[in-house]
Amino acid sequence: MERAAKPKHVRLSTNPVRDDLEKLSIGDIVYLDGNIYTGREGVYARAIEQGVPLPLDLPAQSAANFHCSPAASVEADGSFNMGAVTATASFRFSKWIGDWLRISGAKLIIGKGGMTSHDYQEHFVPNGAIYLTTVGYGTGALLGRGIKSVKGIYWREELGLAQAMWLIEAENMGPFIVESDLQGNSLFERENKRISANLAKVYEGTKPAVLRRFGETDDRSDELIG
Repeated sequence: MERAAKPKHVRLSTNPVRDDLEKLSIGDIVYLDGNIYTGREGVYARAIEQGVPLPLDLPAQSAANFHCSPAASVEADGSFNMGAVTATASFRFSKWIGDWLRISGAKLIIGKGGMTSHDYQEHFVPNGAIYLTTVGYGTGALLGRGIKSVKGIYWREELGLAQAMWLIEAENMGPFIVESDLQGNSLFERENKRISANLAKVYEGTKPAVLRRFGETDDRSDELIG
């Protein structure tokens, strides 16, 4: 039986050079140092669909875009309080990701659950970018420990606290998993194929369901999310 290579643990700059990204393999564990900005549908629609100029000098200030909702507040004296960051599902932003990589110069897209192979091949690979995924659920407070400071918030009035563009300084922030590499390979897609190949054996000998919901099937491979 083939043994998977042990994943590397890597400290990575949020403005990585290509050589740093080429050394990463899917499944590696990454901790980030440097500036990270939050950006999701509100930011994407405003910048791409409405053509509003970006409020940050990207990628000079940061090449790392985190799909998340920060648990944050602005204090009366204007200071910021951010104790946690909760990643959101990145597949929802597929229609914008190609244009976003082009205009922002992002090299790291961070979020939950990965994106599609089409996104990786068509958009990430040509722009020299990779995807980092969070580790399971409930890690918001863990990731919050890596927040060194909040450097600014942009488009707060237009988008609100959750959708605004936050710029945070990170130190040893993680863990994140390398879900896609510079060749567009996907960790989730690879593992889904391995599981699917043996799925029939798992259900071998079981009886079909007696009570069925509308559209239910006995094809167990339909349970996998592609």
